[in-house]
Parts: sequence; structure tokens; C-alpha cells
Amino acid sequence: MRGIPSLITDVRKAVFTEVARLSYSGADYHQAEDLPYVIVPGDQPRHRESIFLERAITGERVRLAMGLGVRAIQTRTLMTDGMDAAVVAEQYYEPPLINIIPYACHACPTKQYRVTESCQNCLAASCQRVCPVHAISVENGKSVINKKICIRCGKCAGACPYHAIIKLERPCEAACGMDAIVPGPDGRAVINQDKCVSCGMCLVSCPFGAIVDKGQIFQVIQSILKGEQVIAIVAPAFAGQFGKHATPGRFVAAMKILGFDQVVEVAVGADLCTMEEAKDFLEKVPKEQEFMATSCCPAWQSMVHKLFPAQSKNISMTLTPMVYTARLVKKEHPGCKVVFIGPCAAKKLEAIREDIRSDVDFVLTFEELQGMLEAKEIDFAQLDDTEQMDQATATGRGFAVSGGVAGAVERLIHETNPDMEVKIARADGLRDCRKLMQQAKAGKYKGYLLEGMACPGGCVAGAGTLLSVEHATRIINRYAEEASKTSPLESDYRGIEEKLD
Repeated sequence: MRGIPSLITDVRKAVFTEVARLSYSGADYHQAEDLPYVIVPGDQPRHRESIFLERAITGERVRLAMGLGVRAIQTRTLMTDGMDAAVVAEQYYEPPLINIIPYACHACPTKQYRVTESCQNCLAASCQRVCPVHAISVENGKSVINKKICIRCGKCAGACPYHAIIKLERPCEAACGMDAIVPGPDGRAVINQDKCVSCGMCLVSCPFGAIVDKGQIFQVIQSILKGEQVIAIVAPAFAGQFGKHATPGRFVAAMKILGFDQVVEVAVGADLCTMEEAKDFLEKVPKEQEFMATSCCPAWQSMVHKLFPAQSKNISMTLTPMVYTARLVKKEHPGCKVVFIGPCAAKKLEAIREDIRSDVDFVLTFEELQGMLEAKEIDFAQLDDTEQMDQATATGRGFAVSGGVAGAVERLIHETNPDMEVKIARADGLRDCRKLMQQAKAGKYKGYLLEGMACPGGCVAGAGTLLSVEHATRIINRYAEEASKTSPLESDYRGIEEKLD
């Protein structure tokens, strides 16, 4: 559903916009109690059975956007309960990051197969013949599946010449590559937080908008209003996310209107990451380890640690582009606040790791930043296009798409070792990433460089993006071509990476 405007995207944008507007106004956070009435006006519901339910759900969305958790419905509490501790500028994200609003969940059917009206009661009766448990019979001229017997193998669906048997499953459950979403006692979806890696794919797949991540919009704006030097480090996937008029130059101008002191490309950190990972690969594979896995995607890293702990030693120890860029900025501007702005929900949890939280103060997604732009009523077409964003190379900008990280490392190794072959295997989407690691565990990828991306398509498919993956990929490739430098060896920051580790 990403890239397709809908009521869900409208509601999310309205929540982020009103939270940002409240914060910029300098009003007391208690006024957030009024936001459900601003976002859901009138006395008639738009999409739920009652306007009261719509406002209750919106209230939870506001809480989550301001960094708070979902309230228990068994007790009466104010929507702003606990907000005094959450809205301070120094507040970090607190797990769980990804939350299900229970009464927004539709309790969709779990995995099952259903016979549709397209059934022709054909003489071949292939669906009946292939069923290993004889769960299919004919009633009133149509095939019927006995759900008590059915083992959900799907053979009937594959055998039907009319495609009259469909597979029905929860979209959130199907999207979760960690199998972390299960039915609760009441049939509503529940997230097993021990399995969840906060990739956010369930968030963008729920057709009812019941799954929501926590935000820091209020906290970022509070830091700006306090007069702190707040610097935005922006992931390369930003290109094109905010419309055709949002050129890099106008984007920088817009960010300064929002109150950011400077804007730095995270692709600068990607260049440093490329150099370090190339160095690691040359030094360690296969002398010290069988293969090396890239380090950039936090959800991929978390998946490996949870499911393949013995193989986690093969993940490169190189810092991620976000951390390299943040450390570079704080080295140049001591005492500043750094806001990572990108496509990824999992980056929010990466930023609260003890070894990183002093580097990255806040994390916002592109979707959340859009709310801030809306709150300030910024029209990109009216801004000057004079600012420059030319700090990074084409290679660094290419990190945003699937294959970009491993491809960058491979090209750099070829520049310094032209006769060396670099064998690469990669996967995007956590289900395929799991298969990749299973094969690596079995010894299939000795001497390889492995790239894993939790989101299908790479970072351009992150949970906080606004465009379709295909459209975003085309724009990123064009943005990379526009860079004045190609190789990390041309980076102005070459050699500084060792001082930032």
C-alpha cells in the first residue's frame, strides 16, 4: 500500500501535522487532549462505527506520535497521562517501538483457503484429488473446504484450473518476516516482541492502520525552540519523497525554515562505511571468518542476532552510515543535537543503544518530517533553489537501494585490487534474509560478502517512506548520477573514519 494515498495515510499525516503544530506553537502539552477533536471533527464517523471510536483511536495515535505507549482500556486515564516525562527534549524511545492499537485491529482471518464463486464444479475435481487429508467435498454444486480438517497446505489452490480457491491471511502477519505476529485470545493481532526486529513492514501492510510506531516530533521541536543547535542528517532515500518541487536545494531551505541549523547527507557516512567494510573484507575473509555480512540495516542485524547467534560474529563491525555521519557532525559541532531523518523505523531502536545514544539524539521518518512541513505550511515551489547538497559520492547515495551496499564495497575493492573477484550474495525482505543466513550457516557462502536488507527493495521501501518502491528507486538512481564524485576514494572525509570508531 506504500505510495498509494488512502484514508490511513491521510490520518497519519493529520496526526503528525497537528502534533508538530502544537509543539511549534509553544502550547502546553496538555492541549494535546484536544487533538482528537481537531483531527476527527464533526459528529459523524468517516470509517468506523462511531465517531467516539475514531477519536479514541486517534488519541492513541497522538500518544504514540509523542513517544508514549498505548493505554490499557480497562482503566480510565487522560490521553496525556505520563506525557510530562515523555515530551522533554532528552527523552529516548522506549520499547516496544511498534505497537498495535487493540480496538483499531479488525481481527482479520488467519491463514486459510477459501473457495470463491468462481468454482465451476468441474469434472476433473483436481482440488479434491490433491488434498492429502480429504478436506474438500462438493455441496450444492460447489467445492467446500472443511476447515476443521484442512492443514492449509495450499495444494488445492495450486491445482484449481479456474483459480477459484484463494489464500486468505492477515496482511500484517504475511508481511512479517520474523513470524512475530500471532492471533491473541480475542482474534486480534498481537506482536511477539521477543521476535520483532522493528522493521515496520507490518505497519505499512495493515489495511486498517492499527499498527503504529512511536515518534519524537514533539521532542525534536522542543529542542529547536530551546535554542539548541539542531542538525539534521538525512538518509539518501529522501530524494523525491516530498514531491517534484522538493529539489535538494529547496529541501535544505525548507529544513532551515523548520528550525534546523544545518543539513548533512548521511551518504557521507555511507562512503566511510564503504571504505571500512572493504578494508574489513580484505583483512578478514576468509582468514578470520568464513564470510562477511554488511552492517548497515539494523533490522537485518537484529534478525541475525536473534535467529543465528553463532553467525553474528560474521557481521561487519563497521559503524552504520547514520552513526558515522552523527559522529562526524558532533566532532565538528560539539554540543549540537543530531536528528537522523530517514525511511527506517528500526533506526529508532538503533539510536537508543548505549554505545550510540550519545551520537544520535533523535530519529524521525520521512512521514513524520512531512507532518512538520505541513505544520509550517511550506510550499517547496516557492523556495529558493540555491542551497547545495554535494557532500557525498554517487556510491554513498546508492546505499538506499537493494544491492547498493555490497555493490559499493565490491567496486571499491576492484579499484584497489583490480584482479580480485568479490563473490556477493544478497537478499531483501526478512524471509529471504533468513533463507540467505540459513544457507550461509550451512557453508554455502564461504568467502562471500553478504548483504541483507529487511525491507523488500532496500531502504527506499522503509516503513517511513512516502513513495512507491519503484518510483523511489528510479529517483535515487538519478540522484546518485548527479553527484560530482563517484568513488569513496574521492570523499573529502576520507581517512577520518578511524578517528570516529
